[in-house]
Amino acid sequence: MIVIDGNKIGVVMDEHALPDWDPRSEAVLTDQTATYDDMRRRCPVANSRYGYTSLFRHEDVVRVLEDHQTFSSAVSRFPSVPNGMDPPEHTKYRQLIEPYFDQAHMDAFAPSCRDTAARLVQALPTEGTIELIAEFAQIFALRIQCAWLGWPDDLHEPLRLWTLKNQAATLARDEAAMGAVALEFDRYIKELLAARRAAGNAAPNDVTTNLLRDQSLGRPLTDDEIVSILRNWTVGELGTIAASIGIVVHYLAVHDDLQQQLREQPVLLPAAIDEILRIEAPLIMNRRVTTKQVTIRGRTLAAGTRLALLWASANRDEAVFGDPDEFRLDRDPSLNLLYGAGIHVCPGAPLARLELRVLMEELLARTRKISVAPGSEPIRAYFPASGYASLTVLVQKA
Repeated sequence: MIVIDGNKIGVVMDEHALPDWDPRSEAVLTDQTATYDDMRRRCPVANSRYGYTSLFRHEDVVRVLEDHQTFSSAVSRFPSVPNGMDPPEHTKYRQLIEPYFDQAHMDAFAPSCRDTAARLVQALPTEGTIELIAEFAQIFALRIQCAWLGWPDDLHEPLRLWTLKNQAATLARDEAAMGAVALEFDRYIKELLAARRAAGNAAPNDVTTNLLRDQSLGRPLTDDEIVSILRNWTVGELGTIAASIGIVVHYLAVHDDLQQQLREQPVLLPAAIDEILRIEAPLIMNRRVTTKQVTIRGRTLAAGTRLALLWASANRDEAVFGDPDEFRLDRDPSLNLLYGAGIHVCPGAPLARLELRVLMEELLARTRKISVAPGSEPIRAYFPASGYASLTVLVQKA
């Protein structure tokens, strides 16, 4: 049962309706992009046996994102601040968190971000192979997230293992496991908060401490509110930053001319990274639920219908982008749904863009060539993850 504005809305499903596709089938998971391209053209509004109606076209996804009254974000059984909220509740929390990602905060964090990136790149072999995902991308994601939030280094490994457990529980749709994983994360954060309270004025001046002292709502945030905010930031950051690094590095490894162009013209990196991540999404989908009966492309959806918005398809829609695999630096950035759109557009986009740009600047500046290691075969990540589970590259230092 879903509650929206105090009203209980049952999830409506026609038990006699045949599913249009199986998003968890082996065929789909083997090549998600090809499947989404096919579904977008053949069945852009598709039911599955998992209770979700998936939307594949850019126009339909944007419609949902921009109409928060018809399509609610209150979809999680766990508190989700502010991602899982609708106005007016969403508005006050959104106003609270946006300043943490303003230009002043980005400028202040940039030196630490570059230092973290440079140290990791310097540790690469002068000339040799590296398994990029586990030995580079995931390490960067963990270090940079902890640096941003002011968390100690001894949380790196627990957070790495926690991310893997979270992905496994989500893929298995194991509610007990998902609950246990959520409680584990809560424990980490509440221990950090307790330590900062105990430190008083001596607590480090970082994002976590600032949340603890934040009075934007006219009162301190509760521990549960802080935990929810930090969980949202951390789940999104660790998985998508690591996936993004793998996707961007692999794309450049198989496009030598572009790799060299960006090495010589790093000013092009922001647009290039966004375009590469449009072609191959680091985040597969997001969820909404209908608050009333609505029709999308001739299919009538009852109130309480759960929706899956397929970023990985919408950002490849031929009606908007032409050939979805064509790399172009002159695209209209407002059409790219990499960071969403509407009132729920990702508030952390400036931070993610900073981290990816700085890492790629350091990686390209300190290498003369990156290529897929001879004899190796990249292994795709399985839903709900994206990008690559394993990617071995040959690095040649400058």
